[in-house]
Amino acid sequence: MTNLDLFAEPAPADGAGHARMLALHGLLHQYAHQYYVLDAPSVPDAEYDRLFQELQALEAAHPEWVTADSPTQRIGGKPLEQFAAVHHAEPMLSIRTETDTEASGAQAFDARVRKELGLTEADPPVEYVAEPKFDGLAMNLRYEQGVLVQAATRGDGETGEDVTQNIRTIGQVPLRITGQIPSVLEVRGEVYMRRDDFEALNEKQREKGEKTFVNPRNAAAGAVRQLDSGIAAQRPLSFFAYGVGEVTSAEQGGPAFSTHFGLLQTLKSWGFPVAEQVTTAHGAPELIAYHQRIGASRDQLPYDIDGVVYKVNSLVLQQQLGFVTREPRWAVAHKYPAQEQVTRVLGIDVQVGRTGKLTPVARLDPVFVGGTTVSNATLHNLFELRRKGVRVGDMAIVRRAGDVIPEVVGVVNSGPRASYVQNFRMPRTCPVCGSAVVREKAEVNHRCTGGLFCSAQRKQAILHFAQRRAVEVEGLGDKLVDQLVDGGVVNTLPDLYRLGLSALAALDRMADKSAQNLLQALEQSKQTTLPRFLFGLGIRHVGEATAKALARHFGSLDAIMDATAEQLLEVADIGPIVAESIRTFFDQPHNREVVEQLRACGVTWAEGEPAAQTPKPLAGKTFVITGTLPTLGRDAAKDLLEAAGAKVAGSVSKKTDYVLAGTEAGSKLAKALELGVAVIDEAAMLALLQESN
Repeated sequence: MTNLDLFAEPAPADGAGHARMLALHGLLHQYAHQYYVLDAPSVPDAEYDRLFQELQALEAAHPEWVTADSPTQRIGGKPLEQFAAVHHAEPMLSIRTETDTEASGAQAFDARVRKELGLTEADPPVEYVAEPKFDGLAMNLRYEQGVLVQAATRGDGETGEDVTQNIRTIGQVPLRITGQIPSVLEVRGEVYMRRDDFEALNEKQREKGEKTFVNPRNAAAGAVRQLDSGIAAQRPLSFFAYGVGEVTSAEQGGPAFSTHFGLLQTLKSWGFPVAEQVTTAHGAPELIAYHQRIGASRDQLPYDIDGVVYKVNSLVLQQQLGFVTREPRWAVAHKYPAQEQVTRVLGIDVQVGRTGKLTPVARLDPVFVGGTTVSNATLHNLFELRRKGVRVGDMAIVRRAGDVIPEVVGVVNSGPRASYVQNFRMPRTCPVCGSAVVREKAEVNHRCTGGLFCSAQRKQAILHFAQRRAVEVEGLGDKLVDQLVDGGVVNTLPDLYRLGLSALAALDRMADKSAQNLLQALEQSKQTTLPRFLFGLGIRHVGEATAKALARHFGSLDAIMDATAEQLLEVADIGPIVAESIRTFFDQPHNREVVEQLRACGVTWAEGEPAAQTPKPLAGKTFVITGTLPTLGRDAAKDLLEAAGAKVAGSVSKKTDYVLAGTEAGSKLAKALELGVAVIDEAAMLALLQESN
């Protein structure tokens, strides 16, 4: 059987069903291209999910219809025992690196090219293509009759590894391409990981107490070489195309490319992502300008680059220039200053973040890295610091890429230390406010319990308290809070209610009308509810649902503040960690003082009856709300249901009793129908509440 036999279309018994399957293929490929490549999604996620689930159902009913280019085949392959070797039809050669990071590096390359071509000063400048040099993993994608049949790593240039199963998980890699395409097409490019995806992945690793990745390139390489594609699919990868390997010749019906830039534009028209910074340049002056321009914007790019690449644009001239020691004479990589350097750790300090998290920070012998001088680098948390073996006096590897905070990624193993250096220990009290520091079980982060009192958390505490779901102070946003706190006008939450018109009007860009509006909003916010007030205090792990459960169970704030951990555990859905967090918060005298001062400022709420005296007709029932309801907002519907004792969850499962669906209900409705969960509308919900009373 040939590769192409694997993708031959079956002769379906159900013609309409098979036609629908093919239509879904086209739609989902189109939507994925718009989402992943063009960054311009044309349908909501719920609609994509609905179509995807429809395709899954068709393929489950007709497994013989499943083809390798189906959108469902991006994930789910069986784990491999090992990677198969792939001999490249055309070698994947490396490019010479110009380590001179100054303008002279571009000038030297242009001079070599002109000399090899026999050009004089009287001849016009050579036209080049200039493009970013991505810091990722080189990849060869082989398409036969427009279908992706193989993805292979570079390896030694002659032989790589078959990683097709993992590359299918990358949304930017087309599984099928259409149009005037050659029967055989090998697209070469770079698999990489965006900085934001890398940071999110490492944060998840830290939360689980697992090993973090040194840099995006290592993370991408590790994902590509996972034997289990299910694991690879959890590591967000991206792709840029920058060239081709084997391609059906023009004589055999393939494309007739004349320039490298034209080749890239054709790949882009076939659905492959090509970096928007790719451009043509004439002679050394324009290469120098490109190197400087990209270097200046390097920190703002969403991915790592370690230089730019210059290539002679004319493919005829490329052939004329040829190769030397297996490197093309017609291309060079012009580097930038390194993003990792080695320096000494002078000390380890502790910083307190906006949310109370304590972060150990290495104080460094200043080093120039990633285009700037770095004297401090994060160590993230105690466990990562110890896992990396960082101690004062060590020579550490420091990384800075883009706008990401510099971090210590490891230490240089230079043998035994000359003298004993004690392991770093986290402080027992907050270095900012003196409150107790705690670390919950299964958590890796230490936190200050000061909350409302700690000045490091002041801005976050105010914004949380004033948000719509808490006490709601309309018009009190980030910029205004920055002004109030930085100007020393507001130091604690009660200070908000002591603000005067003159103090507000004196703030930058604050007119009398705006000041009056804020004072009015503050006055209105004094009338709130106990759940909103509780949620607004920012107690760790106490979200809206928990705040409502506490209010229903105890009926008053004093009862909650004085409740023992054992009494708190009697509340539905409150476990030991949440109970301990509540107890720790109210055990801090300064937190109680802030609550009492807010009361003294006139913040009030209606106290209720303890839960034992309040009937809960829908107790034990779980609802999920989806779509737009005709008269009620989701919050109002949620309040009604919770007041009747129901639990409102965010996702549908077999334990869900009802799904309350409005218009434009998406994947949650589909899931409910799949599981056989009862679906009701707003009228049915109101009737259910009426019947329950």
